Amino acid sequence: MTADTAQPAASDRGEFSKGWTVLLAGVLGVMCGASPIPYNVIGFTAEPLQAEFGWSQTQVLLPITLFGVIASVLAPVFGWMADRFGVRPVALWSLFAFGLAFAAISLTPTANEPSTLYIYYGFWVALGLVGIGSTPVTWSRAINLWFFKHRGLALGILLMGTSLAAIIIPKFAVWVIQTQGWRAMFAAVALFPAVALVIAFFLFREPRPDERPKAIESASGRLTGVTLATALKDYRFWLIWLSIGLIAAAFGGAFINMPTMLRLRGVEAQTAATVMGILGLGIFAGRLITGALLDRFWQGFVAFPLLCLPAISAWLLLGDSITFPLAAMAGFLLGFAAGAESDLIAYLTGRYFGMANYGKIYGMLYMPFGLFSAASPVIYAQVFDRTSSYDPMLMVSIGMFIAGGALLLFLGRYPTQFPEAEADPALARMEPA
Repeated sequence: MTADTAQPAASDRGEFSKGWTVLLAGVLGVMCGASPIPYNVIGFTAEPLQAEFGWSQTQVLLPITLFGVIASVLAPVFGWMADRFGVRPVALWSLFAFGLAFAAISLTPTANEPSTLYIYYGFWVALGLVGIGSTPVTWSRAINLWFFKHRGLALGILLMGTSLAAIIIPKFAVWVIQTQGWRAMFAAVALFPAVALVIAFFLFREPRPDERPKAIESASGRLTGVTLATALKDYRFWLIWLSIGLIAAAFGGAFINMPTMLRLRGVEAQTAATVMGILGLGIFAGRLITGALLDRFWQGFVAFPLLCLPAISAWLLLGDSITFPLAAMAGFLLGFAAGAESDLIAYLTGRYFGMANYGKIYGMLYMPFGLFSAASPVIYAQVFDRTSSYDPMLMVSIGMFIAGGALLLFLGRYPTQFPEAEADPALARMEPA
């Protein structure tokens, strides 16, 4: 059966009736995993860390780069493990380890010595080593196996977890920092993955073969899709890779440095947290709207206009002052595009390369997202440390946002069929119970 074959109406309606509990657990797993939480809190640690240790903006934000680079390099490994052993064990164990590692950052020594900085960095390195399995690299594989006809919407709902994190985590983190200090914040925020782990343990699983949509299988009932080696030879893989890299390089630094940008323009911390919450609402809207549009229109018609929105945000953030309405608009548009991009990574992986080796291919496409998102905050910080302004980097980012969206216009039609899973011997595992 081809990738574009329509399912019977009853089957279409049944996708959500059969998979909603798994989707709910996935939303909470994404929300409380390593994809959104570190990025939502580190910007608010800049002021207290600089006050306690005298570290520069670059030194304060370097941990997110260390974390992101390590996690990105390991993304294909965790994706392979999800393909090979199933999503459930990989996602749950990684979520457990991520919570412990995040809480451990609270043990950073109080002594203001050079070694303190390296110990602090060491905790973030550990976070990168264990956390990537708690990101959409794993959760989205299961959702792609439960949904086809409504895959775009289901992935949009799944990835709403990052927007929920952006809405809830910053205000909670700021409150804990102001009342208990930045160390207590790391321990307190670690409670979120603990709660998600309990819920996912009972609700999250891959579908049995008889529960999967027929459109992702061959006539013999096996998953279809190209191997990673085949994907790496496909020009579409590299267009997607470059697009993701450009958008992530422009977005990551704007997102992480947003609290500092707003503070420099006279915006108080709690108001900045409100803007970050509005950014989260933008991600929320971007997830759902993009997902619903992808189920109805070719991705290029959806992706290009939506990925140009953060160029407007970068333009609004230029200058020495900003009003709250403009800051809120900049945050919302930046978040909306971020929601659209994350939807696209998961959706395009399944539509252009199939499900047989989804985890490995998604991991490779997540790599530029993680790498450039990790490098971007330090690039923004370096520009600020050297020029005392974020404006030069914001100007470059405007062009990067537009170019990144334009690249997806060249992907062409979705493939109509893929080879069976037997094409990759790494997938010779038992089907999930």
